[in-house]
Amino acid sequence: MDALKQSPAPRRAVGRRFLPPERPLSMVPSRLDRTADAGRAPSRSTPASTLRRLVIFLGTALLMLAGGYGMYDVVKVGGVTVLEALLLGLFLVLLAWVAFSFMSALAGFFVLLMRGTPGLPVEASGPLPDVTARTAMLMPTYNEDPHHLMARLRAMYESVEATGSGEKFDWFLLSDTTDPDIWICEEMTFIRLRQAISADRLYYRHRSDNTARKSGNIADWVRRFGAAYDHMIVLDADSLMEGDTIVRLVKAMESHPAAALIQSQPVIVNARTLFSRLQQFSGRVYGPIIAAGNAWWHGGDSNYWGHNAIIRLRAFAADAGLPELNGRKPFGGHILSHDFVEAALMRRSGWAIYMAPSLRGSFEEVPPSVLDFAARDRRWCQGNLQHLAVVPARRLHWVSRLHLLTGIGSYLTAPLWLLFLVLGLLISLQAHFIRPEYFPKGFSLFPSWPQQDPVLAAWVFAATMGLLILPKLLAYLALISSRDERVGFAGSPRVLAGVLCETILAALIAPCMMIFQTRSVVEILLGRDAGWQVQRRSDGQLARGEIYRKLAGPTLCGLILSLSAYAVSLPLLLWMSPVVLGLLLSIPLGLITSSRLKAPGVFATPETNSPPAVVLRANELAASKPTELAGALQQLRRDPELLAAHLGSLAVASPRKLGPVQVPLATARAKVEQCENFEDATTWLDKAELRAVLGDPTLLKRVLEMPPSSQM
Repeated sequence: MDALKQSPAPRRAVGRRFLPPERPLSMVPSRLDRTADAGRAPSRSTPASTLRRLVIFLGTALLMLAGGYGMYDVVKVGGVTVLEALLLGLFLVLLAWVAFSFMSALAGFFVLLMRGTPGLPVEASGPLPDVTARTAMLMPTYNEDPHHLMARLRAMYESVEATGSGEKFDWFLLSDTTDPDIWICEEMTFIRLRQAISADRLYYRHRSDNTARKSGNIADWVRRFGAAYDHMIVLDADSLMEGDTIVRLVKAMESHPAAALIQSQPVIVNARTLFSRLQQFSGRVYGPIIAAGNAWWHGGDSNYWGHNAIIRLRAFAADAGLPELNGRKPFGGHILSHDFVEAALMRRSGWAIYMAPSLRGSFEEVPPSVLDFAARDRRWCQGNLQHLAVVPARRLHWVSRLHLLTGIGSYLTAPLWLLFLVLGLLISLQAHFIRPEYFPKGFSLFPSWPQQDPVLAAWVFAATMGLLILPKLLAYLALISSRDERVGFAGSPRVLAGVLCETILAALIAPCMMIFQTRSVVEILLGRDAGWQVQRRSDGQLARGEIYRKLAGPTLCGLILSLSAYAVSLPLLLWMSPVVLGLLLSIPLGLITSSRLKAPGVFATPETNSPPAVVLRANELAASKPTELAGALQQLRRDPELLAAHLGSLAVASPRKLGPVQVPLATARAKVEQCENFEDATTWLDKAELRAVLGDPTLLKRVLEMPPSSQM
């Protein structure tokens, strides 16, 4: 307990033991109803970009017209009923979505086939350039495993140091952790990492107030330290980037002074379950043509995905401050999906936003199971629906509005697809069970036969499915046209087998995700907030009870749809079998896809066949035995060095003023008053109270100075 008996540190040193001197940078929330004078000429679209966008939208319109006309021919026989009119309207909306995605993928296919460089031209190979700018590497975290977190951080730090430009980068672990045990474990692991690599440019900050979640975490850092740096690279807790990639991103930002943000294309790694390997394979095979197509027509009006991107701090601080939306949650309050909005606000002020899909060496991980994916998707759904309040903002670039609408549509299409299926089923049930009116009111020589054209309907269905599946084939053709890619995937036959297996499994999983997303949209519209859950990054081994409980809903939907279709006819059931089968098999699919695989099999990618050095290093460090933590208070009591560092990291307590009472702190004080020994305090305090104790130096010292129960 020597640390408790030491003289308090000088006031200026308090809160700086883990941090450099503060260099504040002003950052205020932007207004959606008006804009300030940017003081710079706006970045305008080039004639080439305009022509490319014309190609995309004209192609989308033509496909819509063709498909809409075909669908009208299907339902017009015998006259269009109200249900059929609704079905036709829904089909046009959904077809527009499919056609737009298809045109973008088609553009990406030709770009890759012609060996073009979409997006911002970045030197992806050759000697590493020299960089002069100061860049901060920011890794926000929220209740993550500290051992794995530090492993990834160390692997990236070592990779950047190996480039010879390490002195240009400072590293910040920005913790929003609320679990007190994880908080202290973060500090302990961080101290040991700092000692192990002798890093004097590695910093740690814990934020007691989690206002605005990740966006608030980043904004807090900008306001305190942003003026010391030219750029920041924002990471996620599961992010990995090679040192070469980081240096090339900085050079690209130095070479393009009009750019506010350059987004790399992360590749999925460390997939261990069938579900995550399915995502890893599909992202690696189909992702390049999607990214190339988007970059081709986006130009300098691209988007931000929230991580693995470099941002110009001057532009971010001046223009990307997020406002708090009016109204109550889930639509009001702090914006959850902050990345789209931040990119749109910077673009509004004249800055360019670029993608750099040709730059490799950017990696991320994905949820290991369908349920984990759905949980993350629920939070993203709420964040994207919040963008409904941002779309009307003044002076947004029209492409930025399109990005926001695309994000909204990615979730609204799920209930629309479900409604489309239900309407089609209702029309069939109506025709089967309700006696038709052959001779409507009024004079008629000939009866009115209610019918549809089944042959034409089959052709329309096949064409729509073709628009969904053809991009997969184009991605495969683009991949095998590159020798390096063929070798990386271990041959084109293996890739083809993977594409076929992925297509089947994705088709079976898609109906279940449709139900989950529909439920998310309905819950959000009813006012239910998603909260802030910890993302599971394990191998995905879920309890069977959890799978049965959460996948019972999709299974029940499948049962209802199948019985309704069978009540009409067996051919209708067979027609709906792709959807019905996926729903009925939800539980078995959940069990199978969450299981760990020993080998990637047909879903092997270049990153599994030959893992990048930074991934290997991170996995090597993560495989080492983590340091065991006895508990927050116990660890601080037995480790004087950790205690001194923790006390030094706490912010200076402000003078007490009249105002709202901090309930956890107040109840913690009351409990401590009644405790007679240290063990009583450790067992009686709940997590919120323990966190309050850890953030209050006076109360913490009082608890740690309590005698053990053995002395009583």
